[in-house]
Amino acid sequence: MQHKIPIERLGPNGSVMANAVESCVHCGFCLPACPTYQVLGQEMDSPRGRILLMKNALEGTISVQEAQPFVDRCLGCMACITACPPSVPYGDLLILFRAYASDSRTNSNILDKWLRQAILEIMPYPARFRAAVMLGMLARPLKSLLPKKLALILELLPSDIPASEHIPDIVPAIGKKRARVALLQGCVQSVLAPGINEATVRVLTKNGVEVVIPSGQGCCGALTLHSGLLEKSRKLALRNLRVFPNDVDAILTTAAGCGSGISEYKMLFGNTNELKMAGAFAERVQDVAVFLDELGLSHLPGPISLKKIAYHDACHLSHAQGVRDAPRRLLRQVPEVEIVNLSDGEMCCGSAGIYNLEQPEIAEQLGARKATKVVETGANGLVTSNIGCITQIESHLRFINSPIPVMHVMEMLDNSYEY
Repeated sequence: MQHKIPIERLGPNGSVMANAVESCVHCGFCLPACPTYQVLGQEMDSPRGRILLMKNALEGTISVQEAQPFVDRCLGCMACITACPPSVPYGDLLILFRAYASDSRTNSNILDKWLRQAILEIMPYPARFRAAVMLGMLARPLKSLLPKKLALILELLPSDIPASEHIPDIVPAIGKKRARVALLQGCVQSVLAPGINEATVRVLTKNGVEVVIPSGQGCCGALTLHSGLLEKSRKLALRNLRVFPNDVDAILTTAAGCGSGISEYKMLFGNTNELKMAGAFAERVQDVAVFLDELGLSHLPGPISLKKIAYHDACHLSHAQGVRDAPRRLLRQVPEVEIVNLSDGEMCCGSAGIYNLEQPEIAEQLGARKATKVVETGANGLVTSNIGCITQIESHLRFINSPIPVMHVMEMLDNSYEY
């Protein structure tokens, strides 16, 4: 089939976009898997509808601006990829189209334009993000005076910013050394939930793993990459490529979004001198649950106070990386605890990177639905693998006055060990 899309005018990624468009057979298997289609009920708010819109925009039969609102409403959760029989590379198409459309981006109002720019200039930088969160917490009593979008964003903020402990650059293994790893701390997580990294280090060292915390590390670029800002993402990625050591068995991440973003580095470094270095880096990156599951726990967990735990699959771990069983296998090693699944386990909670900040109305519906599903399990605790999911679900459980605690897989394992 000849491309109607003008590949030569779309740059080095033109053929990738064209092939992704042509691989869609419009079967409709993606429709029930798509959160925005479930909420909005419009064909153009489904994956196959967006593919058609992107195809028409790339061919020039409609303007980019006409397609953009529908593409912006996509969470990028990749549930459609799991459901898709021909395995359309929708994620690649989505990111590359957003990059292609970035120069012609229009916003419906000044607030949306300002908010998007502010988010992408603040969240990848922990010091800026911490300051913004503190300002937001101060402004929360005034939310009734603010535009609805800003008021909804303020609802997501925590009641306080937890204090963090200093983690040394190298933390030795306890007992016999079984492995050596480097830990990516994460930009948002290091502010909102530093305890996740602290728990991760304790669990790893307890199981004979030496942990290196490279100084000078920063955002992996996932937040900006999934928004289509390729050049900004490349600069953020390069910083980590230069500071992370090579003499480790793996580079571990505790945030599903980071692992997913790093696996897509090929988009940033195609045909450049850094491509080989980026590829080697990405190959060594693993979610901490996958690494520990493969290594095996040398120090078995003990009982905890919670007896029924619901596990929520983070989209960028289950759909984007195909990781579903490893976290559950680790959790099942905690004695006297029943691990249950949510009835809508494949459905996004509405966090999706910066989605719940840019599209808070849709995210609010998805978050409320997820909180209800958590309560329906009868569990007295929820465990997941991504800081965005933790923040989103926790805020919606709080809204319905549910006392169910939300924690990371590593925090639950950490709680099962006695120190």
